[in-house]
Amino acid sequence: QVQLVESGGGLVQPGGSLRLSCVASGSIHSFNAMGWYRQAPGKQRELVAITAGGNTNYADSVKGRFTISRDYAQMTTYLQMNNLKPEDTAVYYCNAEGKTWPQLANFGSWGQGTQVTVSS
Repeated sequence: QVQLVESGGGLVQPGGSLRLSCVASGSIHSFNAMGWYRQAPGKQRELVAITAGGNTNYADSVKGRFTISRDYAQMTTYLQMNNLKPEDTAVYYCNAEGKTWPQLANFGSWGQGTQVTVSS
């Protein structure tokens, strides 16, 4: 079983920065993709940023402000969020897809979410 644990959320003023972390644990052979999603009240969950196969993609609304990165040795994914806006307020979820060890079975896991609130 693969588990993801997010941290780093909180309350920040507009224009501020936060860095979210997502640590993966369990019997993992490899990752196909790791990404960050968010869900604001009354809205559907949406993709924020994803890294897969050496490629990185961002939602248009966060391009130039957010950066996704990975520490392979620590099995951790980060989301650096700069110049935060009130519309970035949401619960942010980490997602990972890959293969387990030793079964080499496909897995897809979600973290429990971390709240980000941007407000003055």
